[in-house]
Amino acid sequence: MPTVPFTPRAAFVAIALSVASLALLQNLVIPVIPLIAADFGVTADAASWTNTSWLIAAAVATPLLGRIGDLRGRRNTFLAVLAVVAIGDVVASFAPNLEVLILARVLQGVGGALFPLAFGLLRDVMPRHQLTGAIGATSAIIGIGGAAGSVLAGPLAELLGWHGIFAVPFVAAVAGIVLTMMLVPPAGLRAIGHVNVLSAVLLSGWLIALLVPLSSGARWGWASPLTLTLFAAAVLLMIAWVVSELRSPEPLVDLRLMASRAIWPVNAAALLIGAAAFGFWGYLPQFLETPVTSGWGLGLGVQAAGLALLPLLIGMSSVGFATGAIARVIPLRLMMALGALLMAGGVVFAVLDHETIVTLAIAGGVFGLGIGLAYASTASIIVESVPADRTGIATGVNANLRTIGSAVGSAFTTAVVFGVVEPGGTPALDGYAVAWLTLAAGAVIAAILVLTVRPRGRTDAASPAALENADEATLAEVG
Repeated sequence: MPTVPFTPRAAFVAIALSVASLALLQNLVIPVIPLIAADFGVTADAASWTNTSWLIAAAVATPLLGRIGDLRGRRNTFLAVLAVVAIGDVVASFAPNLEVLILARVLQGVGGALFPLAFGLLRDVMPRHQLTGAIGATSAIIGIGGAAGSVLAGPLAELLGWHGIFAVPFVAAVAGIVLTMMLVPPAGLRAIGHVNVLSAVLLSGWLIALLVPLSSGARWGWASPLTLTLFAAAVLLMIAWVVSELRSPEPLVDLRLMASRAIWPVNAAALLIGAAAFGFWGYLPQFLETPVTSGWGLGLGVQAAGLALLPLLIGMSSVGFATGAIARVIPLRLMMALGALLMAGGVVFAVLDHETIVTLAIAGGVFGLGIGLAYASTASIIVESVPADRTGIATGVNANLRTIGSAVGSAFTTAVVFGVVEPGGTPALDGYAVAWLTLAAGAVIAAILVLTVRPRGRTDAASPAALENADEATLAEVG
């Protein structure tokens, strides 16, 4: 395919569009699960596997393909993953039954690896002084796409049917493939070595054993034999994986690097921030749709509840796209901590004043500002704290921890909210308050971790100009 002269701006557009095609798929199916269940004549529990299968596939593929990108070249791996996502979109669009749709969602979930691969590509092609801004904008697109999928699913399903909702991400994926081939050069350092197969199997095993009960435990029962067995298997497989990685001369994930003071507080904070993000953001529409007869609900329809999320989207996008400018005056770790505190503040505001759509929209806007700051700065910190040839696996691990956090936050919120119900079956206000305040406390802990546990012998407060002039060894220094 013919190429055009390389410019960093054009390469960013290609990478950003590709990421958007996957970001839309994160939550696109959740609002139409009832339609899928009715169309295929299955239970809502069975239809929910269309979301669970995506989550598991993304969790497994993200670190593995991030590592493969480090070893074999990020651009080619990025293109291959995009092609798999596009195939998944086509299969989902014509799925004749639930089994085929779940297969399509697995193919789409493989696209979770686009996120760490995108950050690696940006490190390869962007000038040093523009890298933080590009990562921040890409992080904003990831968050905006996830929220936009939730908002657009209903209108698209009404217009095209639920099969047709996959047309938009398919077009974006194909456009991303074409533009990436034309505008993104095959550049960047490659790691030396191979994929540790045993570690890959053990990592996949414990992720699956953990995420399946987190996603389905509320329906199965948290004390059911199947739930407890899978959690126990996750613990055992995780221990075996850690032992394998520490003993291996070529680990899949360098746990010693991940345990450095430059990395582990950021990863721990990412898990807590992911839990707060999805525990609040994912349940805010349901909170808004609670019937007025409950005595505290606003009784909004699906469309109105979706519009109430616009301030959250605006806050997230405005901060995410301004990350480069903000990083010139605020150190990245302070930015991440501030984002976590704003998230906590938005949640507390919603709990204290939830009687009108205006106050909840304001709370969502504050929360969105926090997400934008936290997500954008997290990725930038990881990219700047690891050697260039480990960018894919390091950002993949960070993304995975946020995914695990989101599953934990969703499971925790479901258990608490639906553990306290009114006589008519409507969740009680106290359940939301307890769940959300707990998640807000987790966000505060994330801020404390990032601010108090700092790397030895280096600072993250370097200006973009200083970063531009720094050599690769300085940026790769860890701990």
